[in-house]
Amino acid sequence: MTVFGGFCLLGFLHVLYEGQLSVSLTLLSLVLMLALFGLQMLHLSPHGPKLRRSNLGHLVLLGQALIVYPPMLIYGPAWISLPGFVGGGALLVLSPSWGWTILGLVAASVGYIQALTIIPGEPLVISISYAIISTIITGLVIYGLTRLASVVTAMHAARTEMAKLAVAAERLRFARDLHDLLGYSLSAISLKSELTHRLVTKNPGRAEEELAQILEISRQALADVRAVASGYRELSFDDEAKSARSVLSAADVDVHMELLHRDLPPRVRTVLATVLREGVTNILRHSKAERCDITLRQTDSDVTIEIVNDGVPPGPREPLLDSGSGIHNLSNRVAYLDGSLTTSNSPDGYFRLRATIPTGREESELASTNT
Repeated sequence: MTVFGGFCLLGFLHVLYEGQLSVSLTLLSLVLMLALFGLQMLHLSPHGPKLRRSNLGHLVLLGQALIVYPPMLIYGPAWISLPGFVGGGALLVLSPSWGWTILGLVAASVGYIQALTIIPGEPLVISISYAIISTIITGLVIYGLTRLASVVTAMHAARTEMAKLAVAAERLRFARDLHDLLGYSLSAISLKSELTHRLVTKNPGRAEEELAQILEISRQALADVRAVASGYRELSFDDEAKSARSVLSAADVDVHMELLHRDLPPRVRTVLATVLREGVTNILRHSKAERCDITLRQTDSDVTIEIVNDGVPPGPREPLLDSGSGIHNLSNRVAYLDGSLTTSNSPDGYFRLRATIPTGREESELASTNT
């Protein structure tokens, strides 16, 4: 804006320097300069790129040409510094081939006008060359600065959009983690509370043990929620396996585990623990399971967890991966690590949850747990 205003101000000062015009013509030159500046500012507005792609951009270019060329009959050499606005505007509005052609014609016209108005005694070639080169440079400067302003505006818009997307992604992560954490913890607390209520008179010692586990689960849930709020949460698969056994056993589910794995990368370990936690939550919420088989096997290239339980009503069911459930969230988590997650129902009432995640080759020793 400052540069464009400076070009117009220099043109007006050139008119004043001539000093042979009436006050009305001098004021008219000022109005024309302001109009030329205003038309150029349209290109710098937030709607500038859209304007240049529409017919309005051609009207702006035509307006600049009318402000620049006809007044030359009045102001003569004082006006000869302004055709660069037309050349730069042509580069902005027209296609590249037409834009460069118009810029060349504008420069040639300035050279011709300079030849007609040259003062006797001045070097003809130097004066014409100076007028042509200065016009081309002015047009390129106007074009470059306008495009630069548009790029800066687009970058600011992109940064704003990226910030909005980052906020949305963080909200989604927070909601997803809360679902994964509190869904399991609240289900476990509810189940163990019911069990404790039944045991409080029959077996006070066992009821006290269950209360201690409820307290431990609630504390862990609080710690997990704080970890989610801080943006970092790492789960131990072995701890989740122990917790899953305890919760399922409290629900009178016969649990069989076969966990064969090496030391897993933290991200893989956390996702596997989340899959196990969500699988157990679904068993408690959506089935009347009496048996649950949990297996974890690792090869040189990947690790697979499979959770199979009975107690699922027979018949067709909606695919869980297409819903907004925790299984859908798990699918996204596993896919983020280039893995795959599948679910299936068998006719005899068994539900199978299977997740496979690539790990690469691990050199650590095999740590196995068989139950």
